[in-house]
Amino acid sequence: MHAELQLDNQICFRLYTAARFITQAYTPMLTELGITYPQYLVLMVLWEKDCQPVNDIAHRLLLETNTVTPLLQRMEKQGIITRKKGELDKRQQIVSLTEKGRHMEEKAFELIPAGMGETLKACPLQIDDYIHLANELDSIINSLKK
Repeated sequence: MHAELQLDNQICFRLYTAARFITQAYTPMLTELGITYPQYLVLMVLWEKDCQPVNDIAHRLLLETNTVTPLLQRMEKQGIITRKKGELDKRQQIVSLTEKGRHMEEKAFELIPAGMGETLKACPLQIDDYIHLANELDSIINSLKK
């Protein structure tokens, strides 16, 4: 047996499992909002800056446009966002929050930070540890996306 191929020696397995469990922890709060985790990511991008082209949203989320488009279509059907052609470039789709989408930010703020804090309180990490972890993960992401 090669040590390099043992599951317990794989950082990728730990990252995959942590991502799965974190997404699972978000699910009850996001269900209350009526959205999925990928839709939540789109909303966070739009809450930071409304009225963005689809390409910019996809770029910010490190996803392909063809991955983001079906999410946006579902969100539009839910009345959370609108999409319209760009004024300067008609090939561009500009995504904007609706009133419902803007109001969801306050509801998300009430639910999610406290909910995730409660979920993670048994974890021995302190805020500085999370900041360090985020920086380390950013390094991995930046190395792999090249």
